Amino acid sequence: MESIMLFGIFFVLLFLSVPIGYAIGISTIITMINFTTISPIMIAQNAVAGVDSFPLLAIPFFMLAGNLMSSGGIAKRLVNFFESIIGHITGGLGMVTVVVCMFFAAISGSAVATVSAVGAFMIPQMVDHGYDKSFSAALTAAAGTIGVIIPPSIPFVIYGVVSGSSITELFTAGFLPGILMGIALMIVCYIVSKKNGYKGSDERKNLKEIWISFKDAFWAILSPVIILGGIYSGKFTPTEAAVVSVVYSFIVGVFVYKELDLKGAYDAFKSAIVVNGSTTFMIGLSTAFAALLTMEQIPLKIATFITSLSNNGVIVLIIINMFLLLVGMFIDNIPATIILTPILLPIVIKFGMSPITFGIMLTMNLAIGFCTPPYGIDLFVASAISNVKMTELSKQIIKMIISLIIVLMLVTFFNPLTMMFLK
Repeated sequence: MESIMLFGIFFVLLFLSVPIGYAIGISTIITMINFTTISPIMIAQNAVAGVDSFPLLAIPFFMLAGNLMSSGGIAKRLVNFFESIIGHITGGLGMVTVVVCMFFAAISGSAVATVSAVGAFMIPQMVDHGYDKSFSAALTAAAGTIGVIIPPSIPFVIYGVVSGSSITELFTAGFLPGILMGIALMIVCYIVSKKNGYKGSDERKNLKEIWISFKDAFWAILSPVIILGGIYSGKFTPTEAAVVSVVYSFIVGVFVYKELDLKGAYDAFKSAIVVNGSTTFMIGLSTAFAALLTMEQIPLKIATFITSLSNNGVIVLIIINMFLLLVGMFIDNIPATIILTPILLPIVIKFGMSPITFGIMLTMNLAIGFCTPPYGIDLFVASAISNVKMTELSKQIIKMIISLIIVLMLVTFFNPLTMMFLK
């Protein structure tokens, strides 16, 4: 009964459009009062303990870095560079959108920052070259999901803290799956463009023009090299890398590209503070929610139920993937990761999956939820940028979601995709 009340109240509050942080906290305290003898002060204790973590400092800094890069001209120069290389082929502008989203993912670690930064430039440009506006917006929303898979990744930081896994290993493991997601979306883009006659840019750039755009984008291209190179070489931790990213993006935006002014910096800081405030609130209350689950042995009960459905590891993993895809349609990835990791991790370990691979699989499932109705935050951002209705976006994005799910299945059942670069 406590499980029914806990999750029942939570989903009812979500249905009533109560902010997710409040929904988590209210469902936790009501269940605690009615079914346990635990003091409600446990919520405050666990909420504070949940956010008292050095690795979590990476989250606001990566958010701020993404905002500074959007305002400082880095995203625009990445677009110009990759457009000079592949912009002329069939579906080229769409492919440029995907590639730039992949590259920007290696800078910001955020799906929303990726969609907003790249979409603002590329959606109007694709429309000007004859692309359907709803397709352009849907492609950008789908490509934005790569922002939390290619490192650095904010959800990987959350999962690493909750599961005790190495964040650096998660970053390493997420690189290849993120590239495969981008390739899958580019294949869809090419097929759709070939069918509908979506062409690339007006003319093919020569080597001199490519070189000029490369020189202009050099400092933008160097950013992920510094950030990821520093992490993988052991020069600094992911949290320290986030701080380096902020300093680097500020210097490049102000002194190199000279597009980041006082107002742009203020807006970047303000946006990062507001988003981090709501994120930290969710993390704290999600930790209390997860603590109640553990105390009441709810994860064990759910694990027992899932494993009772089948002893076949393949079937169990498919069931878990379907469950996570459904969860991603309604719940933000941060609270979902904190709540579901202690429930599902013991199950997948039992069937031979490593915690690192499960972290990638979990994040990919919830990332696909970014572009699925009704919660899809990437859809909301793309809709706001393009002024395309959600119903039109939802129709266009189905084929892209299918391609991402195919990559998800490869990651789930082909272990080397996540583990081949780990020692």
